[in-house]
Amino acid sequence: MLTEHTVARAGLDAIALKPTECAVETARALPVDTLAIDYEGREHVPAAETLRALSREGSVYLTTPVRADGFDPLGDDSLWTDVPDAVSRILVAGHPAYLTETERERAVAPRFGRALESDPDAWVGTESVERIAMATGATQYDLLSRTTEQELQALRTAGFGGEIAVYAPTVLTTDDDAILDAVGEYVARRRPVSRELPDGAATDSSASARAREVLLAAATEYALVGSPEAVGERVERLRDSGATTVVGYPAQGLESLRS
Repeated sequence: MLTEHTVARAGLDAIALKPTECAVETARALPVDTLAIDYEGREHVPAAETLRALSREGSVYLTTPVRADGFDPLGDDSLWTDVPDAVSRILVAGHPAYLTETERERAVAPRFGRALESDPDAWVGTESVERIAMATGATQYDLLSRTTEQELQALRTAGFGGEIAVYAPTVLTTDDDAILDAVGEYVARRRPVSRELPDGAATDSSASARAREVLLAAATEYALVGSPEAVGERVERLRDSGATTVVGYPAQGLESLRS
């Protein structure tokens, strides 16, 4: 059975929270110093008082899509002005699903630059804007992939001395069915994985044969899965390769980390 100290056993430095899935204030009981709150639409941004309470317990980062109205440092930044000063940003281009057509057309690079002027400690999400993110010199916020360790080593060898945070869906169990129910759909969306999957294959615990094999293999590459100790070993390899912070998203729900 997992314990309240499961997060520590897994070696995670931070926990990622999705406001649509949990009451983010309940994460204060977890043994981590850093919380990273994902963006799932402006209507789900936690209240200022909730963010303020969380920041009294440790570091809090709030994902802000710089092209979205409300978080645009070159336009409407009304949502950000309500965020407590103690909360730092994770600057991202923004998933198209959460952006209007007008927002999707806005330039990312100048918005990263302006936002970093006011929050130089912000992290910068690299998804789809890797070169722009690297050019900022800020903490890089990468999604775990099958090539992350090699890429980290290459960056360090090339002389990049900045901070690199790695985000990964996390499933602290060895049960294959539970792993597929938690992250099967997520890993199936990764392009190298989708190319290997049979057409129309199930992506959850009902997956079978070739699809099941592909999905379980991908889960070990694009997510942190297994016993807390096994995940801890993977986290340590990421650190040895150059990661400075490993952020786990509890894909089975926040309660899975303390049940």
